[in-house]
Amino acid sequence: MERYQGKTVYKGIAVGNVVVQKSNEQQVKRTKIENAAEEIARVEAAVLIAQTQLQKLYDKAVKEVGEASAAIFEVHQMMLEDSDYQDAIQNMIQTELVNGSYAVSMIGDNFSEMFATMDDDYMKARAADVKDISNRLVRVLDGVEDIDWSTMEPSIILADDLSPSETVQMDKDKILAFVTVHGSTNSHTAILARMMNIPALIGVPMDLDQIRTGDQAIVDGIEGALILHPTEEQLQLAQNQIQIEQEKLQLLQTLKGKENVTSDGRSINLYANIGCVSDVAYVMENDAGGIGLFRSEFLYLGREDFPTEEEQFQSYKQVLQMMAGKKVIIRTLDIGADKQVDYFELGKEDNPALGYRAIRICLKQPDIFKTQLRALLRASVYGNLSVMYPMIISAEEVKEIQKIVAEVERELDEEEIPYKRPEQGIMIETPAAALISDELAEMVDFFSIGTNDLTQYTLAIDRQNQRLEDFYNPHHKAVLKLIQMVVDNAHKCGIWAGICGELGADQELTETFVNMGLDELSVAPSMVLKLRKIIRAM
Repeated sequence: MERYQGKTVYKGIAVGNVVVQKSNEQQVKRTKIENAAEEIARVEAAVLIAQTQLQKLYDKAVKEVGEASAAIFEVHQMMLEDSDYQDAIQNMIQTELVNGSYAVSMIGDNFSEMFATMDDDYMKARAADVKDISNRLVRVLDGVEDIDWSTMEPSIILADDLSPSETVQMDKDKILAFVTVHGSTNSHTAILARMMNIPALIGVPMDLDQIRTGDQAIVDGIEGALILHPTEEQLQLAQNQIQIEQEKLQLLQTLKGKENVTSDGRSINLYANIGCVSDVAYVMENDAGGIGLFRSEFLYLGREDFPTEEEQFQSYKQVLQMMAGKKVIIRTLDIGADKQVDYFELGKEDNPALGYRAIRICLKQPDIFKTQLRALLRASVYGNLSVMYPMIISAEEVKEIQKIVAEVERELDEEEIPYKRPEQGIMIETPAAALISDELAEMVDFFSIGTNDLTQYTLAIDRQNQRLEDFYNPHHKAVLKLIQMVVDNAHKCGIWAGICGELGADQELTETFVNMGLDELSVAPSMVLKLRKIIRAM
């Protein structure tokens, strides 16, 4: 039995086998070899395995997202077969007598740099592709297996850390719990765990190289512990605790269909935050009144190129149709900061949280923005859509957004494409926006307060920095005063104000938020019934 202590980001108990998720970028060491022919044969065998993996990914993607989106895996197969690429690897092994992993890694970097410097946009886009196939080939050579989500049993995921682009590709039905060595309580992994109502731990000092996929484990989100190779007694105690937690959840089910109203008649809307179309199931399962935050940037993650207008339109349309007239608030893309996408070519920044991100990208690269707006306006015909814009700091930005929306409407009119103008709102997640919220309220239909970034910028604390977790205080008086200011200014102008940040699910503040006059709380789906219970008891 081995016990590791970490920090809980979502409480609960899970028992199951672990899957060790290694980073896509492997640390590659240069090793001297004796027999170049044998090493080349090993690389050739790895190429065949990698091609088989890519074919499986293509077949799966065709069924789930269609041929157009799946085509990237065909491109990767062709690049693996490229004679120039293979000849360069073999030449390096023969002339320098180095191991295959090192040769693949170095040649991959060289080809990637070569493509990146080309003038042709198509060839530039291939830079990320050759890097990806080289990483895949290195993983095969080093014996690091890809997780096959289609055949995997429900498991506990152990990782050093998980990026948004990694979590978005996971099959959520196969995840019992998350445990990471690094990360923060505000990471996307933590947000995903809260949405799925599964235990999650961060800051667990485990050595992933010493843990094997298939080892049995207990994740105790109540005590903040990971127990590997548990005893029979520990397993029995964990199963008993799981039973108790399930009984608590069953009691919450009795609140389905009830109103979110206090005993003296004050009401508040409880909506859900989601990241993709399939998450609508969690919204319905937990009886949320609508979707208060659809993170549209997750349509851009885990792929090699921008989603087309048609791909976005189909996703938005599907969500709106499934919600059958209930409000759906879609946030325009919030790429940047912790959500990095190679094909955006954002470049390295010393402080990406204060950098080129969200609405700044949209206003600087209006073609990307207009493609998304066209898809949103077209989809608005199929349901009750609201659109909100993130990272606003000035009235001038709102005016520029309105100008671009008007341009898109004129284009759609000229093309005789049906659309409706959805309710237009902005996110209040900078102190600047909060302080001028009286002016901004006259320009939009609603405010949605993004408390994660609002807290970060108000306290001057990087919310992704583990070393600062003891200083990060979302209950800080300054944060709460800014929220009250925003609500008051919204109501003076006759518009509504809600919270879509993680703070909205903080049960210690639910009564405070109702008393502040907030009109809406949008939270992880798993928190809806818990908040309803508190509100109805007020």
